[in-house]
Amino acid sequence: MSADIEPIIGNWYKADDNSSFEVIAVDDDTIEIQYFDGGIEEFDVATWREMALEEIEPPEDWSGPFDDLEKDDLGYTDMDGDDEGPPRTDEGFG
Repeated sequence: MSADIEPIIGNWYKADDNSSFEVIAVDDDTIEIQYFDGGIEEFDVATWREMALEEIEPPEDWSGPFDDLEKDDLGYTDMDGDDEGPPRTDEGFG
């Protein structure tokens, strides 16, 4: 872990308390982050430099901040043909 890690928008980091977060905004004085659970926090640059951080890969399950999502909301639908769907008719086609 290093205090020399630069905050890069879109990159994920882990703090010494095992919280993981993504940098979502950076300006001259502040760094804004979003935790995996959706919480947002802002640090000044001096505080960022004092933090013990480690760069990490983005989580595979990106749905953390969206705790009210259903399986279908994620785009994972049953594609093996088990869904019956609406009945099919050939009437009217000729």
